[in-house]
Amino acid sequence: MFTISLISAPGGRGLDPALVASLRNAWGGGEAVWLAPDEAAEFPVADVPDNRWSVWEDCQALGVDLVAQPSAGRRKRVLLADMDSTLIQQECVDELADEAGVGKQVAGITARAMNGELEFEAALRERVGLLRGLHADVITKVLESRITYMPGARELVATMKAYGGYAALVSGGFTAFTGQVAGALGFDEHRANTLLQAGNKLTGEVAEPILGRDAKVAALHDITRQLGISTRDVIAVGDGANDLGMLGLAGTGVALHAKPSVAAQCDVRINHGDLTALLYLQGYSRNDFTAVSA
Repeated sequence: MFTISLISAPGGRGLDPALVASLRNAWGGGEAVWLAPDEAAEFPVADVPDNRWSVWEDCQALGVDLVAQPSAGRRKRVLLADMDSTLIQQECVDELADEAGVGKQVAGITARAMNGELEFEAALRERVGLLRGLHADVITKVLESRITYMPGARELVATMKAYGGYAALVSGGFTAFTGQVAGALGFDEHRANTLLQAGNKLTGEVAEPILGRDAKVAALHDITRQLGISTRDVIAVGDGANDLGMLGLAGTGVALHAKPSVAAQCDVRINHGDLTALLYLQGYSRNDFTAVSA
């Protein structure tokens, strides 16, 4: 059996009950269950419909994400999340670069790296090199004035942990940022790269080895081994080319508001919903969400 999930953006155009009923009838699905009024619904089907992707495109035009996945084992024991443009709405290296006066140059490199046009490790070294001489206090300034959390981030982590899940933040960004983000959102652990300093200034270098695509895959293996579970028990989320390895290995790999070249390689794509969509994909209803304070 498979489950068809239909998810719209909170506060957006909404999910039309007529759309849910129409697809359920066309695909011979079982009874539709509403996980959140006007926002998320699901129904079971015997097989993934052959026209799933053409219907997916139609739903995108309506502001609705459509996902088909096996019904068994949907609820996961581990959340493995990217940080930049996934849990936070910014790219931390771009924000630092903007403070250093090289924002446009670094943002261009970041966009190409996240789209898979540049090798991640080399691109990170190049970008960090442009931060040479930047006062380390700027990190605190950026954290306090520029970084905002992705909608649904707090509910996602809190709810999964309330139901016995483990949350790991694995980022190609920097520990100076993941430490605060992980603490604020309630992650159990975080892994990222370390910006090197000499005195109170950045050296323009990052500690080796760099945590990139392969390191994210290694982290997934390491965490599941430590917990004594399978990679099938993981839901992973990210948006860039360096996330593709872990997204492909996890039981459920979610491309969240991802670059087109990245989304094209993933079966689970969330373009309209926020991070609470990862809860709906696991069968949680809005009433199951753990209340959090900002």
